[in-house]
Amino acid sequence: MSNKDIVKKVIALCEPIVENLNFELVDVEFIKEYGSFYLRIYIHKPGGISLDDCQLMSEALSEKLDQSDPISMAYYLEVSSPGLDRPLKTDKDFNRNLGKDVELNLYTSFNSKKNYQGVLDSFNNEFITLLDENNNKFQIPRDSISVVKLALKF
Repeated sequence: MSNKDIVKKVIALCEPIVENLNFELVDVEFIKEYGSFYLRIYIHKPGGISLDDCQLMSEALSEKLDQSDPISMAYYLEVSSPGLDRPLKTDKDFNRNLGKDVELNLYTSFNSKKNYQGVLDSFNNEFITLLDENNNKFQIPRDSISVVKLALKF
C-alpha cells in the first residue's frame, strides 16, 4: 500500500474522532525519517491545542488504528498542533486567515518574483489574492504556489 493510500485511510479514521472532540483535522503525514516511519496527525481548535487534547486524540485514534490495522509496518504515532509557522493548505485554513499577513513561495517566478508577502484578501480554486502595502490587489495562480504561511512578525 502506498503512503497516499495509508494517509487516505487514516484520514477516514480521524474524521469522526475530530468531529466528536470538536477539533479540526489539519493534516496527516506518513513519512520515513532516519529509518523509522512516523504517522503524524495535526489538529486545531479555536484557542489552540493543548497537550491534553493531543493525548485524547492519540488515545482515540490508537484504538481505531489497532482495530482496522491499515499500516503493516512498525511506526510512531504523533499528534500535535500544527504550530504558528505551518503551511496553510485547506480552504478552512484560508478562510480562518483572511485579512492576515501571509508569505507565499512559488515553484517558478510569477511577474519576475518567487516570493510574495501581503494580506490574504480572497481565494478561489484558481487564485489567491493578496493586498500589498499600498492596498494594491494582485492575484497569484494557486497551482504555482509551493507554500503559503502566516507571516510571523516580531
